[in-house]
Amino acid sequence: MVGNKRKNDWTTRVMNCLRKSNGPMSAYDVLADLRQFNPKIAPPTVYRALTKLSEQGEIHRIESLNAYIACQCDHHSQASILSVCDDCGSIEESIAPQVLKAISNVVKKSGFRASKQVIELRGQCLSCHEGSAA
Repeated sequence: MVGNKRKNDWTTRVMNCLRKSNGPMSAYDVLADLRQFNPKIAPPTVYRALTKLSEQGEIHRIESLNAYIACQCDHHSQASILSVCDDCGSIEESIAPQVLKAISNVVKKSGFRASKQVIELRGQCLSCHEGSAA
């Protein structure tokens, strides 16, 4: 029981670390932050917590950055569309069930079964776009 509670504590700490961050964090960024609480924490502990949180839909892995962010919406059961600004690094999360359904229908025609959907868009956020136009 104590071992299980300790694992849950690390999952909570990883989640809190991602929530307080101003941007995406790599697993090693999270590890460095958590070493303030326990200098001996090992990378597998962080990876297990990140995997668990990702499977629960509480966080998202940004594939193109090899980094993680806390989920920004309440729709943990649906795949998200992540818009990543190449200039400032901000990430906006959107839910568009009709887009996800259309993509699923396209790949089903070939018999493909998606086990995970990650949709990332790279470009400029509104603030950066308006700032470069001025």
